Amino acid sequence: MSLEILINNDIKQAMLAKDTRKLEALRAIKAALLLEKTGKDISGGEIPAEVEVKTLQRLIKQRKEAANIYTEKGRQDLADEELYQLAIIEKYLPKQLSEAEIQTRVEEIISRLGASSIKDMGKVMEVAAKELSGQANNKTVSEIVKRLLVT
Repeated sequence: MSLEILINNDIKQAMLAKDTRKLEALRAIKAALLLEKTGKDISGGEIPAEVEVKTLQRLIKQRKEAANIYTEKGRQDLADEELYQLAIIEKYLPKQLSEAEIQTRVEEIISRLGASSIKDMGKVMEVAAKELSGQANNKTVSEIVKRLLVT
């Protein structure tokens, strides 16, 4: 089932349950997906899975940044709302890998590519970003690649 259909079904459930907080978060996801769908190179009306994941990751990043700003300004009520929406959005992302799992996958990529020094970091990151897309934060992957290639 595509993410778009899943979101639409969950919107219907939230409407029936009169859960306005969840409904607001789901509508934000749907709006972002519709913008992607009507935007760039989406032919056939279907949004590729990697575009969906990137869109969700962008929404999560926006919610985290907004929550941090609200917390700094002493508006915990607004920060809590952003964190609630963040939790709803995260449910639609693929399962996130643990740091140990990421390290194992990165080690496999390094051995497959024959990378041996920090100069090979770009090649490793390119492959790792594709293979771990949606399952791991690129910042974490980058730190692990750097640590493994330096030693």
